[in-house]
Formats: sequence, C-alpha cells, structure tokens
Amino acid sequence: MRRLLRPAKAAASVAAGAAVLASLGEVAYADGVFPFRRQPAAPPPPPPDAQPAPAAASSGSSGFDPEELERGARALRKINASRYAKLLFGLMQSQEEARLAEMAAEKVHNEIYWKVKEIEAKRKMGEEYRENLKQQSQLEAQRLRYEDELAKKRKQEERESERRRDAELVRMQEIGAVKREQARRATEQKILEQELQAVKEKAKNDRETNKENAISDAKAKAHEAKLTEDYNKRMIVELMNGEKEKWIAAINTTFSHIEGGLRALLTDRSKLVMGIGGVTALAAGVYTTREGARVTWGYVNRILGQPSLIRESSRRKFPLPGLKALKPSSASLSGGAAFDNVILHPSLKRRIEHLARATANTKSHDAPFRNMLFYGHPGTGKTLVAREMARKSGLDYAMMTGGDVAPLGSEAVTKIHEIFDWAKKSQKGMLLFIDEADAFLCERNSTHMSEAQRSALNALLFRTGDQSRDIVLVLATNRPGDLDAAITDRIDEVIEFPLPGEEERFQLLKLYLNNYMLKEDDKSSPWRTLLKKQPKKIHVQDITDDLLRDAARKIDGFSGREIAKLMASVQAAVYGSPDCILNPQLFNEVVEYKIAEHQQRMKLASDAAA
Repeated sequence: MRRLLRPAKAAASVAAGAAVLASLGEVAYADGVFPFRRQPAAPPPPPPDAQPAPAAASSGSSGFDPEELERGARALRKINASRYAKLLFGLMQSQEEARLAEMAAEKVHNEIYWKVKEIEAKRKMGEEYRENLKQQSQLEAQRLRYEDELAKKRKQEERESERRRDAELVRMQEIGAVKREQARRATEQKILEQELQAVKEKAKNDRETNKENAISDAKAKAHEAKLTEDYNKRMIVELMNGEKEKWIAAINTTFSHIEGGLRALLTDRSKLVMGIGGVTALAAGVYTTREGARVTWGYVNRILGQPSLIRESSRRKFPLPGLKALKPSSASLSGGAAFDNVILHPSLKRRIEHLARATANTKSHDAPFRNMLFYGHPGTGKTLVAREMARKSGLDYAMMTGGDVAPLGSEAVTKIHEIFDWAKKSQKGMLLFIDEADAFLCERNSTHMSEAQRSALNALLFRTGDQSRDIVLVLATNRPGDLDAAITDRIDEVIEFPLPGEEERFQLLKLYLNNYMLKEDDKSSPWRTLLKKQPKKIHVQDITDDLLRDAARKIDGFSGREIAKLMASVQAAVYGSPDCILNPQLFNEVVEYKIAEHQQRMKLASDAAA
C-alpha cells in the first residue's frame, strides 16, 4: 500500500513539475520585478478556507489512475536527467512562496475590503443617523412652530373674546344709559302731562264756572228783557207812527225847497255859475286835502314808522291808529281751529299747526322763540304759511325781501339794525319773514358777494346770536345749500315745502274755482253798484269733481302759484267768451294750454342749466 502511495505522490509531483515547465513563462512574472496586482473587475476571492482541494486529493479520493502515474514517472525521470533540475526545483519553490505570499496578500486585501465595507456601513449609518437627526430637528421645529401658531391663535382668540366682552359691556352700558335716559324722559313727560292735565282741568273748571255765570246772567237779562219787551213794542209803534208823520212832512218840505231852489238856480244865470264854482272848489279842496295828508303821512311814516325794507306788515303804522292791523285769530289752535284756508300735505300741515301752537305757548310763557327755515320750489305757500302762522299764534307779521338789501350798499347795515329795533317795539312779538334769503345771506367766501352784503350778513348774525324773546326769524329760500353756515346754525326748525300732490292739487283747483268764478261779491256798496258797471256773472256748467280730479292728475309738477294762474287764465278765457259760460270744453282747453306752457318753461330751464 505504501508502494502504491509513493508512486502516486511521485506522479503527482511529476505532473506538477510538468505543469510548471509548461507554464514557465508565467513563472517569470512571479519571479520578476512587477508586483502582483489584483484586477478591479475580478470578484473578491472566497475565503482561504473555502479554496477547492487540490486535484490530487480529489483524484486520490476518486481512485488510483496508473496511466497518470506512468506519465508522472516519465516526466520525473526527464526532469532528473535534465540539467535544469535544480533550477526547476528552485523555481517551483519560489513559485510556491509567491503563491503563499499572494494568498497572504489576498487575505489582507479581503480584510481591507471588509474593513472598508464596515466603514462604509458605519458611514451610511452615520449619514442615516444625521438624516434622522435632521428630520427630527425639522419635525421639532415644525412642532414648535405649530405650537407657537396655536399659542398665537389662542392669544388672538382670547383678545378677540376679550374685545367682544368689552364691546358687549359697552353696548350694555349704552343700552342702560339709553334706558335711563328714556326713563328720565318718560318721567319728565309724565310730569309735564300731569301739569298740562292740571292746567286743562283748571281751565275747564274756569270755563264751566264762567259758563254757569254767563247762563245765569243771560237768564236774568232774558227775564228782564221779556218784562220790558211789550212796553218797548208799544213805545216803538207809537214812536214809529210819530216819526213817520214827521219824516213825511220833512220830505215834502225838503222837496218843495229843492224844487224852489232849482227853479231859482235855473232861472238865474249868476246863481247857477256860483253854484257850479262852489261845488268845483269843494271837490278840489277835498282832493287837495286828501293827497296832502297822504304825502305828509308818507314823510312822517318814513321818519317815525316802519323801516323802508319792510314790504308788508300787520303792525299799525304810527301815528294813525285807525288803520287795519292783522289781528290774531279769534279761534284758538288748541280749541281745534287749523289752517283751513291753507292747502298743504297733511303731515306738513300738522307740523305747521304744531309750530304755530308752540309759538303761541312760547309767547304766553315768556320763553325764547325758535327760528325757522322754509325751503322748496317757488309758489308752494311759504309766505302764506308764515303770515297764517303769525295770525294763528297772535304775533305781528313783517315781510322783507333779501333782494332789497344789495342795492342799499353801505346803508344795508343801518337798515338791518333799524328792522330789529323796530321789531322789538312790538308788544305781541314779531314774526320777521325774509323771503329770498339766499340773495344776501349766501356763503361769505362767495366771489359774487360784495363787502356791503358781507357787512349786512354780519349785522344780521350779530342780532340773531342769542335766542330772542321778541322776534321769530323765518327764512324762505329756493336754494338752502347757498346759505352761510352761521345762518343755518341759527335755525331751529327746517321745513321743506314740496310741490302739491294730486289731492292737494284737486283741493287748490276747487278753492280757486270758488274764489274766481263761484264766489259773489256781496261787499260792494249800493252807491258803487249805481256808479260802477256791474261785471258779468260767470255761469259754471258741468264742472264736476271728476273733471277737476282729471285736471289735477294732468297738472303734475305745478306749484300752488301756477295753479292759481291756471284758474286766473280760466277766468280770463270765460270773460273773453260772449256768454260768460264756463263749460268742460273751455276748461280743458285752458288746462292743456297751461300744461304745454309749463313743459316749455321746464325745458328752457333744463337747457339753461345744461
């Protein structure tokens, strides 16, 4: 067995030597100056313990091959016989050493490779750790920002809720203050109502007492009159009979004397001339005396009477006490009388009546008056309402026009002071109505305002700076926006006079129809009837309320003055007809003509404004 193994080992050695000889060129590389280098593309070698077993071991395990042994023996004999045997065995030894060195280098290389792998893995772990730390820091920053935003939102919501609580507290305080003010006003109103009720009850008791006294006095007087009535009748009959006889005798005697005087006058030429001259001289004397008294009174009135700027006044002119004055209405507003002859919108009429009643009560209680501003379209009744308000409230009335102030120049200031001094002399109080107030009470910085107008405005502002107990200032204007701010500050009540509505236009048509065509003049004296030609009486046919309402619908936009002019035109058209008959055809013709005239006037006004 040992023999068989030895030849096998020898054969293996020979085969290895043959292989070395066959690869002698390759052995030179291992022995040369070039070091061994590992190819980068080659995969890492397996661990040394994983290297495959030598071929001889596999062959030994698989069985004995005599042919290979024979070939190995022949190769060994050739080697032993060769002169390069020693060199060959030295080369084989160096090759083995190189292989061992290569295996050691490969082992070191594998160790370095695995170290690099480990370092790479640790680097990746470090990068992953840093990335995780970065993500954690970002998440932490996001969490902190989110918490900060939540904290800000909470603070903002807290501030908003606090602001709402404060607003609610303020609102509740305001509501409480308003309720307290309302309660105070209600209390004052109740106290005032109780005082008014007490005054009314007292006045009612006084009226009932006066009524009972008057009734008792009337009964006593009626009884006394009844007792003396029969006696008076008898005396009157006897007296009338005596007077009748006496007047008949006197008339007969008078006519006989007149007849004798006329006969003597007509028969004697000189007496006739003297009679005619005497009558002429008497007439001339009467006329001269009357005109002289009028001129003299005008001069005295300019010196001692009302100021020249006053165009119309209800106050008596000094020194003639017999002139007719605007007296306060006998009917009291509190008793139910209203502005019956003034046609306005119901709400406006109620407000005017309230102001008139307040003005009358203000004067009776010696309280300061309230100034007013009337504005609206021309012809809407501002002047008429001011006059009626003065009459209903028991005040004197004076009217001036703002356009009269500018021509006075530097004298305007003196005239303004004269008006207020004159108005303060009124015992009943004065309602001073200034029509077209914007003519001299316009804005002071206006370029069209002269220095004299500015001085007049300042004078009026000086006289109206305080609340007056003597003068009610009423301004009327079509352009309230042009008034100076200081003037509007003096105004306590501002009232707009709009154009009349359909119902108001219907009432105005009925009023002017009655005034111009249906109302008869009963105040004419019999002497005027004899001396003056009687006008023809207008006959109205078929002028119904439906016709007037239809006309009221057509004349939309007409003012009260335009409606009055419309009815005056109807009256003129009736007088122009031969029979003086007003029928629906004639009435509609005049209405259509006036509507066309109104539209043309509005078109011209709009073109001028454009």
